[in-house]
Amino acid sequence: MIPQRIKLLKKKFSKYNVDGYVIPKNDEFFSEYAAKDRLKNISNFTGSAGLAIITKKQNLLFVDGRYTIQAQEQCGKQFKIIKIHKFLPYKIIKNMTLGFDPSLFTYKQLNIYFKKSIKLKPINNNLIDEIYQSRNLKNKPFYSLNDKIIGESTKSKINKITNVLKKNKSDYIFISAPENVAWALNIRGYDNPNSPVPNSRLIIGRNKKVYLIAEKKKVSKIISNGKIRKKNIINPKKFSNLIYSLKGNKFIIDSISCSVLNENIIKSKFQIINRNDPCYNLKSIKNSNEIKLMEKAHIEDGVALTKFIYWMKNKKKINLSEIDAQNKLEKFRKMHNNYLYPSFNTIAGTGSNGAIVHYRATKKSNKIIKKKDIFLCDSGGQYNYGTTDVTRTLCFENQPISIRNIFTKVLKGHIAVFNTNLSKFDVGEKIDIRARKFLKQDGLDYAHGTGHGVGFFLNVHEGPQAISKFNRVKIKEGMIISNEPGFYKKNHFGIRIENLIYVKKFKQKLFFKNLTLAPIDKDLINYDLLNKDEKNYLFKYHLEVYSKLSKYLDYNEKKWLISLL
Repeated sequence: MIPQRIKLLKKKFSKYNVDGYVIPKNDEFFSEYAAKDRLKNISNFTGSAGLAIITKKQNLLFVDGRYTIQAQEQCGKQFKIIKIHKFLPYKIIKNMTLGFDPSLFTYKQLNIYFKKSIKLKPINNNLIDEIYQSRNLKNKPFYSLNDKIIGESTKSKINKITNVLKKNKSDYIFISAPENVAWALNIRGYDNPNSPVPNSRLIIGRNKKVYLIAEKKKVSKIISNGKIRKKNIINPKKFSNLIYSLKGNKFIIDSISCSVLNENIIKSKFQIINRNDPCYNLKSIKNSNEIKLMEKAHIEDGVALTKFIYWMKNKKKINLSEIDAQNKLEKFRKMHNNYLYPSFNTIAGTGSNGAIVHYRATKKSNKIIKKKDIFLCDSGGQYNYGTTDVTRTLCFENQPISIRNIFTKVLKGHIAVFNTNLSKFDVGEKIDIRARKFLKQDGLDYAHGTGHGVGFFLNVHEGPQAISKFNRVKIKEGMIISNEPGFYKKNHFGIRIENLIYVKKFKQKLFFKNLTLAPIDKDLINYDLLNKDEKNYLFKYHLEVYSKLSKYLDYNEKKWLISLL
């Protein structure tokens, strides 16, 4: 199937006078979990980030450190796998003309990947779509969230955005990231498999006039409730007509999600003076209503996960596969009426599969969980209203001291992140050092960031804040972020401990508070490596888990949970 599609693609090169073609992971909305996955269609790669370049003579797949093992297993027969953090495309490809779809790339991406050393040729019709048509995408209408539930009205948000326009002496802003449209208008949708993001774009004028660029059949509900006027709904195909009809001189666009195609349309009439969408920063600060709803979602999620962990840890015979385990966890989540669907594809990896950072069990890869193995489960849910993401690593019999020592070093890093003095370590790159400190004492590390921002009933990964080696965004009150150090031994095992945390303020002091409520497997801990404060953290954390979840558990589950104190 894949070799045949590659062959068909290469046949098109002469028609368009190119030496190769570039295929990104993202769709035209730059969604992390796009419903239309052209990269998978041409390569079989299912990771959340990657870039394929297919030339007349070679097939290259560029991935980061999270996906090198996965890419080799899924695509190694057809593609040469290249670590993009070590070799960007311009360092490998020389003297070629590459075709690309200008609706799928930003100028910022093209500059990073290709500099000016590779000739690029825009081709407006997508060549992957010409050889393979994806299944029909969802067409359900967008819907509104009640302003009182959200805690801030659309009017208030539009005011904040227009203040940015005035400050920058700009006439319009093009909000091209659908999650930012969702935030600004307090709307959600069904266009993506793992997040309630409505595929749409928005233009806001300095005079507070709003134009929503979306298919009309999707906006009937938000028109009927007065969220936006019918005459201000613009068909995406008429985008250029709208731009040419607007009066003014200056435009703000977003360098992260404004495509080459749309940027070219805007700059054919307007001067672009700013390339930063203020919505990223504005939506990263959750208000008290959003935090309360996220806490509620995490209680429901914590009950499901705790029941699942109890069930896994207390089975006399494991005798189940990775897919069986993730299906069982999904059943526990579905016991709650507010649960909608997973916030990403569950990672359920036992033994060597746990070492694949973003592993996804398939019929081919699915392993039976053995008692001697350790089992890594990274999962999350979308709830009315909240987004969760949690990882737990479990064992089913005594593990060697070497594994327990590594697990404990990961745990020490996890606790160090939570206990960060945010007046001193106030950006992600400083906190990241604290997470890796104990592993690095043994010459160990992990090839992913320690934490990512999380949306309120939106994307499970959102910026600008993160805990990573390069993130310098200041940590502020109301931000939600993951805390997930780990360690992975190729072909052997994977360990990760992940909670979502948020930044709380009390008496002018900022500190982290846990959202995630689920027990940590104490059978994997070497207590000799923990100091008094770390032991105290574990006791307090499990006490909080018990106090908030116990009333939703049965007698045996409660008895087991209290034994962890």
